[in-house]
Amino acid sequence: MKKKTALPFLTRYYSTSELARAVGVHANTVRRYVDWGLLPPVERGPNGYRRFTRHHLDCLRLDRLVMGGNYYPGRSIHRSGSLIIQSAVRDDWGGTLELAYQHLALVRAEKAQANAAVELLEHWAQGGGADVTSRPLRIGETAKLLGVSHDILRNWERNGLLDVPRQENNAYRLYGPREIGRLRVIRMLAKAGYSLMAILRMLLQLDHGETRNLRQALDTPHPDEDVYMASDRWLSTLNFEEDRARRIIEFVESVIQNRVSSG
Repeated sequence: MKKKTALPFLTRYYSTSELARAVGVHANTVRRYVDWGLLPPVERGPNGYRRFTRHHLDCLRLDRLVMGGNYYPGRSIHRSGSLIIQSAVRDDWGGTLELAYQHLALVRAEKAQANAAVELLEHWAQGGGADVTSRPLRIGETAKLLGVSHDILRNWERNGLLDVPRQENNAYRLYGPREIGRLRVIRMLAKAGYSLMAILRMLLQLDHGETRNLRQALDTPHPDEDVYMASDRWLSTLNFEEDRARRIIEFVESVIQNRVSSG
């Protein structure tokens, strides 16, 4: 009886157009991703055409999941997403899963900071004190107290975030408890990721006596605002990023499971 020989494993190759169609992008997008290092290096067949593998397809799907959206999600979230992609390109899917969980933790931390800033805002808006000073401070003293530069304080004033009273005899700015309390709220909101436009939008509402729905004001650009950034509606952005982070984890887990099943 003739002994059967095992058939050699045949690698499934994809052309550039096949890979693009599988994910719903243009073929030029696939080529750019290769050039930018968002996909692994690609071998060419005897005919000179690129030969993409399942690894490329998995990476491309992950790329679209991590980078989808027409906005910049902030430096730390963007950098974390890039690390996830780089790990997948190296074909280290266990490391990719670990980074994906770290990414979720990062987004949740950003979200907690954003909510804490709003809670301080709401406390202050309802009459809760945010600062006590024994005497009015000049701009240098105020900058030192808050840990910001003179230029930042002037920029916030120029952008309409606050109106600073001045001494009558020399026009020096004087920051009292009201101004410093307002500055503390502005600083915490800015550090939490809110744009100056979002903060101004909220403060204008507050200065008109509308102390409710300040969270919504921070998160809802007016129709006449020309430029929209993620930080103009930061809470909604972070909610979306948290959902995206969970979907990244689910996708990476599915890739690992498929590798185990087919291995």
